Amino acid sequence: MDMTGKTVMITGASRGIGEAAARVFADAGANVALLARSQEAIAQIAGEIGKQAIAIPCNVARFGEMSSAVETTVQAFGGLDVLINNAGAIEPISRLAEADPDGWAMNIDINLKGVFNGIRAALPVMKDAGGGSVLTISSGAAHGAIEGWSHYCSGKAAVNMLNRCLHLEEAESGIRAIGLSPGTVATQMQREIKQSGINPVSKLNWEDHIPADWPARTLLWMCSAEADRFKGDEISLRDEGLRKAVGLI
Repeated sequence: MDMTGKTVMITGASRGIGEAAARVFADAGANVALLARSQEAIAQIAGEIGKQAIAIPCNVARFGEMSSAVETTVQAFGGLDVLINNAGAIEPISRLAEADPDGWAMNIDINLKGVFNGIRAALPVMKDAGGGSVLTISSGAAHGAIEGWSHYCSGKAAVNMLNRCLHLEEAESGIRAIGLSPGTVATQMQREIKQSGINPVSKLNWEDHIPADWPARTLLWMCSAEADRFKGDEISLRDEGLRKAVGLI
């Protein structure tokens, strides 16, 4: 997949899937804008990638910051072709009866409002250019309740519907809206889940999780025409057929 001349914006790019995606897309020739609250981390990654990468400190929960990040990206590279809504949080893990209302709301701000903010900020630029791809990290938690994850399950379920609404409204404008449910991935989030000890996911061994470059490589594949059949839908890396299509072992 040759992405030369294309520009990709990735939220939550300081580690895990976001960092892996930045490197995969850069290797494919794309310009990449790395967004995260961790300024030092994204600056280091962008420096390692080189001149085709920029680091933009950003809190996705604040629309003004997302809007400014889009403007900065367009000024740097001349446009925006792909938005990857990857930023997400799992904390604070707790049962509903003990959930901290502020922590619960903050999680929704990141996992749901952050995705909306990214879409809302990027859409005008993409539509003016004739289209673009909006790829959003979903989860199996969008479809099944998990103990201690009421915030995460609710946010991801809402994001799945947000993706469908985007397709319904903007497919004719050339917007390709596709969700990706990667399964459990060997990232810092899984360490936080492990520490909670609340549900079966926290009991998984580290070797049970897939490497972060698998969803990253899948995101690149999702930019190809081969993925057009999934527009407005969500795909899962639990699907062996999809893994084969992407070329994952």
